[in-house]
Amino acid sequence: MDSIEVFEENAAEYDEWYDENPAAYISEIQALRSLIPSSGTGLEVGAGTGRFAAPLGIKIGVEPAQAMAKRARARGIEVIYALAEALPFRDESFDFVLMVTTVCFLDDPLLACQEAKRTLVPGGSLIIGMIDRDSPAGRDYDRKKTTSKFYKFARFRSADEVMSWLKDLDFYDILTRQTIFKNSKTGAVDAEPFTEGHGRGAFLALSARKRDRPQK
Repeated sequence: MDSIEVFEENAAEYDEWYDENPAAYISEIQALRSLIPSSGTGLEVGAGTGRFAAPLGIKIGVEPAQAMAKRARARGIEVIYALAEALPFRDESFDFVLMVTTVCFLDDPLLACQEAKRTLVPGGSLIIGMIDRDSPAGRDYDRKKTTSKFYKFARFRSADEVMSWLKDLDFYDILTRQTIFKNSKTGAVDAEPFTEGHGRGAFLALSARKRDRPQK
């Protein structure tokens, strides 16, 4: 069984997590929303059940797990079956592209970022939401991932690693937002604010912009 099969067979359980952990969910949404452009057409890569696309106003997504896609469609998202490394869109189709807890499951995350860049208009933004491996909670996730139904196939990434991909792809204006600072064992009762930077919050949202023209 691979990660797609896990999400295919456990879509309902995945979706229920957000209802059972509203504080973490709202914290993540707030961090991501601060980086989403106020206008323009967006795409979510790895749309899952639409838990992020819907509240963030994104109408189009790609998702390889059909059971997840079905739930996203019920939330009003137009979902296309596709992989992040081979997006079925023309060059410069979107003003921004969102990927949330997606890079840790990809076979080739650098290629996925390159594909996202290809589909972005000049000046468009790539926004990535992820568990930061170098945060205290991220290290805990990494140690215990073999016991998790959903994360046992994940390869968690650090903020520095992802930012190095973006720089290699000539993205610029990289911004970071981190949130969920409380011990995951005790849980958070209320949504937590986000701060700039990385390395302390379990959840990291970052954005980077595609240049209007290649840098000489």
